[in-house]
Amino acid sequence: MSIALSPSRTLRILPVVLALAACGGPARNSQDLHGAALPQPIARPDFTLTDTRGQPFHFRQETQGKLTLLAFGYTNCPDVCPVQMANIAAAMRKLSRADQQRITVVFVTTDPPRDTAQRLRSWLDNFNPAFIGLRGSDAEITRAEQAVGVALATREASAPGDTNYTVGHAAQVYAFTADDSAHRAYPFGTLQQDWAHDLPELLRGAH
Repeated sequence: MSIALSPSRTLRILPVVLALAACGGPARNSQDLHGAALPQPIARPDFTLTDTRGQPFHFRQETQGKLTLLAFGYTNCPDVCPVQMANIAAAMRKLSRADQQRITVVFVTTDPPRDTAQRLRSWLDNFNPAFIGLRGSDAEITRAEQAVGVALATREASAPGDTNYTVGHAAQVYAFTADDSAHRAYPFGTLQQDWAHDLPELLRGAH
């Protein structure tokens, strides 16, 4: 399940709601985590996109066994994407250097026509140069969204040829833990202090 937001001045929330009930067996400190528990864990997806260096990035292969935060969005997003990335970056700075290196943050653009590799890299560098930016064709990004099970991104141009369009996209960040599954998603509105609390616990195996 996923929450999709369309930032067309006023955000429109698609009618998809994250369940709050825990799933599976008991997890370490799971009741204390701030992310929304998914009804069923999502297996680490297998998709390939292109990183900002122009190299293929095989998501499952490159991130297997690592705490990985996966988000979909675009650099022209007025609020959802920059707030999520800024809060994650700020929370990570509170961790030791060693723990920071154990977390992989992957941002998939849902606006490849405007988000060139250079623009995507520059935007992510504002938050953390280690954040990974991925792009691809519309079809490739759709396959990645489908692999995760999020709502598909939609472009909302006001007229044909409009280059100032907005993009409705999945607004939550999925946390794939060392067991190669996502048990929780972090919706827009997750606070910096929530991330600061949860990241160490996720690294320790809580989900």
